[in-house]
Amino acid sequence: MKKLQVKTNHVALVFKQGELQKVYTAGQYWLWGEREVLEYNMAEAFGMRRDMDALLQNAELNAMLEVIDVMDNEVVLVYRNKVFNNVLGAGRHIYWKAAKEYSFERYNTEGLAVDKSIARNITGKSNMPSYVRMYTVGVNEKGLLFVDGQFQEILNAGEYRYWKNDIKVQITLVDIRQQVMDMNGQEILTKDKVQLRINFNLVYQVQDLLKAYVDNKEVEKQMYNVVQLVLREKVGRMSFDELMENKENLSTEILSGIKDEIATLGIEVKMCGIKDIILPGDIREIMNQVLIAEKKAQANMITRREETAATRSLLNTAKLMEENEMLMRLKEMEYIEKIADKVGEISLSGGGNVLKQLKEVFSR
Repeated sequence: MKKLQVKTNHVALVFKQGELQKVYTAGQYWLWGEREVLEYNMAEAFGMRRDMDALLQNAELNAMLEVIDVMDNEVVLVYRNKVFNNVLGAGRHIYWKAAKEYSFERYNTEGLAVDKSIARNITGKSNMPSYVRMYTVGVNEKGLLFVDGQFQEILNAGEYRYWKNDIKVQITLVDIRQQVMDMNGQEILTKDKVQLRINFNLVYQVQDLLKAYVDNKEVEKQMYNVVQLVLREKVGRMSFDELMENKENLSTEILSGIKDEIATLGIEVKMCGIKDIILPGDIREIMNQVLIAEKKAQANMITRREETAATRSLLNTAKLMEENEMLMRLKEMEYIEKIADKVGEISLSGGGNVLKQLKEVFSR
């Protein structure tokens, strides 16, 4: 004989040779003979056993348990004290009925969207992500929903939840803002066989999501090919000199050549242009030589212009002095003053006109 003390809110199962004999609730008991005792806390789920079906044959125990059988197409959300606890998947789950803090909600998962009655804030808690697919569409995005490979609808910005089941779900996110496509290093031959590398870019915006991403495959690659072909065609018809002189006009021609065709893809081209033209090494050296020669010619022209202007000014001055004796005298005095600034000492002898003598001294 041995004493059995069952604590409050606990249940003791007494086994004899592996068979359930008695179920004891809180209290003190005496047991006779060899007995196996298992004690359970009713505030916790009943642990599954391989002999669970046999245990449930005991009417007393069966009346104390709540058996939750979850089908393959179902989930059961478990709340403890009205707070989300976990999700029960397919299988058998058992809880004590006396544990009043537990409550259960059953949902069918055969459909696509998660029931709106399930709070969003529990989507990422516990084992919930194992049963729910979560997608987020950004503020500047649109989402294209494909179900089992078939387009379903356009999704606006927000969060979307779908059950994890056999239904294949794909969401393609599309940025609806203006975007830039860079086409760098395009190697193109001009009409006069000069090989250039051109960096080109364009600004575009998606206008029709269905045309762009449902009716067409890899729309960005198609758009790239359209622009590349038009760029090669336009540049290939121009000589190198024509290209260098008409870069701005070429960008306008390319824009008009691609706009309508790209519009059929559901995309609007806002603007485009040539960023850089990269010349081969030998062509670049020749261009530098031409530039240097042009600058030298301009410098020589400016020098000759200034010399001509200076000579013309001297001629005009000489004519004025020839016609006006007083102006001639003033000019002589100006030169004498300049020369005198550089002379330390001058000796004059005899009388007469000092100015005339100075003139004779500096005119020697």
